[in-house]
Amino acid sequence: MAQLTVSGRDTAYVWVGRDTGGQPDPAAVLLRRAGALLLGRPETGLVLTHDREGRPVVRVDEVSGSVELAVSVSRTAGLVVVAARRDGALGVDVERIRQLPALALARRWFPPAELAWLSGRPEAGRTVDFLRLWTAKEAVGKALGRGLRNGGLRRLMPVPGLPLRQVPGAEPLWVGHPQLGGDLVLAVAARASAPVDVEVVQRPAHGVTAERSASVERTSLPVVVRGN
Repeated sequence: MAQLTVSGRDTAYVWVGRDTGGQPDPAAVLLRRAGALLLGRPETGLVLTHDREGRPVVRVDEVSGSVELAVSVSRTAGLVVVAARRDGALGVDVERIRQLPALALARRWFPPAELAWLSGRPEAGRTVDFLRLWTAKEAVGKALGRGLRNGGLRRLMPVPGLPLRQVPGAEPLWVGHPQLGGDLVLAVAARASAPVDVEVVQRPAHGVTAERSASVERTSLPVVVRGN
């Protein structure tokens, strides 16, 4: 089993696994693994539930009271990603890189400053840059507990990269893009007044591919693009 690096700093931990659509749910398996490691409790004693704002949490009930661990889940074709953090709310989003009309989509959904930034980026990497902005918005929306509702796509993001960077605006939010390699773009966001570290505890297995026959691709991107 993977071991965590204990630094004493506020850290978001990430697990990546194969999602074949079977039972038990691969996301639940990773959530219990994260809870056992970060809460120091056996997996059998953990409860998977949601907080008042609808964000997923892993909870352990004890005589002295309940202890909750903030978690977030994202899926794309053949893959599931789970993030967990002891010190507050977080969000995670993952997308597979594929051909997209990046500038057309940005013109429709993103604020002018992001469209201008994307337009100035090299054409060869523009789709990846678009997905970095998109996943950042998704991750931040999950950390806030409201997804992309209430203008989430118009929320301005910092320039993509690492370490986590502060999101413009009044709310204390940080977002960044840990490297997973392959054809994956990952974003992690956290609600925090100070920078948050990110550690990828479990990376995707070598050769994980998009198994669309076994796993439905769960991503907001096609839904939002088709809608008006």
